[in-house]
This record gives sequence, structure tokens and C-alpha cells, in this order.
Amino acid sequence: MSPCGGRHIPKGQEIIEDPGDPIVATITIVGIGPGDPDLLTLKARDAIRDADYVAGFETVLGPVRHWIRGEALPMRYRDQEDVLDRLAMYAESGKRCVVCAWGDLNFSAKELLDRVRRRADVEFIPGISSVQVACARLGLAMETSLFITLHARDGHEEGLVELEDALNRHVRNLIVLPRPYDLMPADIATHLLEQGIAPDSRLYALQRLSLPGETISEYTLSSLAAEEAEFSDLTILVFPVRE
Repeated sequence: MSPCGGRHIPKGQEIIEDPGDPIVATITIVGIGPGDPDLLTLKARDAIRDADYVAGFETVLGPVRHWIRGEALPMRYRDQEDVLDRLAMYAESGKRCVVCAWGDLNFSAKELLDRVRRRADVEFIPGISSVQVACARLGLAMETSLFITLHARDGHEEGLVELEDALNRHVRNLIVLPRPYDLMPADIATHLLEQGIAPDSRLYALQRLSLPGETISEYTLSSLAAEEAEFSDLTILVFPVRE
């Protein structure tokens, strides 16, 4: 009998083992919701629990630490590139890797998503966005609303111009995500006043939605510009359509 399980190997022919399909580095990006653990989807919870490595900013990992069974990789703005490089290396070795993002990853996580995409194939698990919670709190329909994010480090000027134009027309509710910590609510209000937006324009500042310490405050544009209290980095501004 042939030593190769009964196969006849012609003399001089080398046996080449099939290594199978090569491992494709894949990282799953999970939207963890607005912060309340009860608003984390079951699919997101399972992905986090089953992962070998879970990366994310420290504040994002906080609400989901209970479900992390593998190694947590907290990151900060200054070291996120290094952390994501490590995560990609683990993914290339076949480990199950997850990156966590606030809310729904399709709302304001583009820069993070782009960083991960440069390193690996990605799978997405959407979550509940704080924008959805804001609409629920104020009784607003999302189909009559316009969402503008100012989170981008580059290109936020375009977002401000879009906001100015939308306020001049104001035919939809305007939902705005400020940028921590250099383009916060009072800064935005001051800029809009300088661009000629009416000082008595009404708006809401919603902070820490679904989390302890949640607040919803009503302002005029002028009173918001004069506000001296610090705002949470988890703040949403809503300009309801004029009735």
C-alpha cells in the first residue's frame, strides 16, 4: 500500500499539500448604542462577548465591559493608530477582533471606520443612535429632520455652512452633533450669530442621552452663546422646525 493513504504518486512527483484558503483579516465594527447597556443590540452583545480582542476608546468600552471575555484594547486619540495596527495583526492571525463605536457607526464614526478599512476587511453591526433617542425624547420624526455632524477634524467648515443654509430655510428639524472639545455648543451658537442667524432661534441641548445625568435644556441662540457651563462631549443640538 502506498504510504500516502492509498494514493499512487508517480515517481519523481512532489506532494504539495493544499493549505486551504488564506486567512483574510476581518475586523467587526460594532455600534454600541448611546450608552445605556439595555440599548445594546443582541447581535452586538454576542460579537463583543465572542471576540478575542475588543478595541475602542475608553469611554466607549465602559458600557460594554461586562460582556468582554477576551482582551480589551482601550485607545486614545494619540495612540489609536498603534492600537488599530495591533488589532489588524491579531485579525491577520485569525483572531476574532471587534472595534466598538458610540451609537450607530453610520452616523458619526466615519474617521474611525476609514482607519479600520485601511487595515482589514470590515463587517458592520449597526446600533441605536443617540440621534434616534433625541428624536424620541422630543417627539420628532426623523423623516422630517436633517442630520449634520461637525465631528470631522477636517471639513467641519462645510458642515457649518450647511447648517447656516439650513437654518435660513428651516423647513426641517435640524439635528447637530458638535465636535468635542473645540467646537462645542456655545462655539456653534456664537458662530451662527456672527453669520446673521436670528438670536431668538429656538433650540435644545440634549446631553448624555440614556446615561446617568441626562439633561435636556431649551435655549435661544443668544442664550446658548452666553452659556458658561461646560457641556458634555455627548451633546446633541436640535433646532426644531418653526411652527
